[in-house]
Parts: sequence; structure tokens; C-alpha cells
Amino acid sequence: MAKLFIYKTQVNKNRTVSDTKRSFYTIHTRPINSIYRRVVEELMVEMHLLSVNVDFQYDPIYALGVVTAFDRFMLGYAPEKDRISIFNGLCKALGDDPDRYQQDAQRLESLATRLSGTELMAWLERSTSFADTQDLQASLGAIADNPQFKYSRLFAIGLFSLLEKADLDLVKDQETLTAALKQVCAALNLPFDKVSKDLDLYRSNLEKMAQARIVLEDVIQAERKKREKRETQSSASLSGEVD
Repeated sequence: MAKLFIYKTQVNKNRTVSDTKRSFYTIHTRPINSIYRRVVEELMVEMHLLSVNVDFQYDPIYALGVVTAFDRFMLGYAPEKDRISIFNGLCKALGDDPDRYQQDAQRLESLATRLSGTELMAWLERSTSFADTQDLQASLGAIADNPQFKYSRLFAIGLFSLLEKADLDLVKDQETLTAALKQVCAALNLPFDKVSKDLDLYRSNLEKMAQARIVLEDVIQAERKKREKRETQSSASLSGEVD
């Protein structure tokens, strides 16, 4: 039987950001590459502040937002095993299960991939349903009917990711995206202005991160060439001494 995914997170509400950071760096002990460190710590703080908020409830769309934000901003991080360790550390530092986030995110992504943009919109508005998503739609209803629902940027990113997976053209056109977001926000009783601003900032930050990765790669390439040149010169010098 499918389980209902919305429930209060079992996090110590008295935990501080410092407590969470200490836990994280105990779990993930390797250094974090420079341009990614700020991303990790900002996401950690955001997730912490939500987890200790009395009105916060975990749900699959939030999980998709966390996974998507992490994957997009950590794109290109090496080694891959460290990237996985960092994600696991973020969740475990909050007393949560990283597999739960990944599984819920994958389930929603699979749903969005098999639907058209129109079908997904109808599903989000709960005007249509599917046999294997009854628990997910129950969570949508719980969100819409909860006047104390704790909206977050990560929830908005989860919604955006769903729309993107179902219909990439829908999110590329600003007018179409705005119309879709207004529909979803009305159906789920979400603050449209906040959702729109958060997603604008999210996409802007993704572009900045992409530019930072290019700069970092240029620096790495330049350092590699310098190292190769030094090694070539050293080899030539040693060869001359032998002769």
C-alpha cells in the first residue's frame, strides 16, 4: 500500500544552525570545493530553518525541490562520490533520510515525464487523477486545505521542476510560465508573487553558477598547463644533466 507522504518531520525544534553545521561536517569530513561551499551552506541553512519551523511539513514537491536545487547547483562537482556524500550529509544532519528525498523526487519526476503539460496542470489542480498517485494527490489536497502551510523557495523549485519535466517549452516562455504558475498557485493556495520572485532568482542564480563553473574550469586548465610545462622543463633539464 502506498504511504501518505506528508507528515511532520521528526527534528529537534531546539536545534540551532550551528548544531546542524557541526553534524554535517562530522558526516561529510572531506573539504568542499571553493565555489560550491557557499551553495552547500546556504542550502543547509535554508533546510534547517524550515525543519525547525512549527508549520513546516515535509512533502514530495519539497523533496523534489531540494534534490533539483542540489543537483543543478552542484553540477560538475568532482569527485562524484563526494557529491553524493554531501547530499547525504545535508539530509542526515537534519535527522532525515536522504533516500526518502531521492525516492520521492524520482517518483514525481517519473510522473511528470509521462504526462503532457496540460495533463500535469490538471493533476496539480486535482481535476484529474491517476490510480497510482492517490497518495500524492492527497498531499496536494492537504497543502491546499492547510491555511498554515509553510511555503518555501524549495517547494517552488519543486513545482518548477515538475512543469519543466512535463513540458520544457512551457517554462521557456515567460508568459506561458506565468499563466501556469498562477493556475497552480490558485489551486494550491500559494502566494503567486513569492513563487514568481523565488523562481526568477533561482534561474538567475543558476546562470551565475554556470558562469562561475566556466571560470573555475579555465583556472583549472591554466594550472594544468603550467604544471605540464614545469614537468616538461624539469624532464628536459634532467635529460641535459644525464647527457
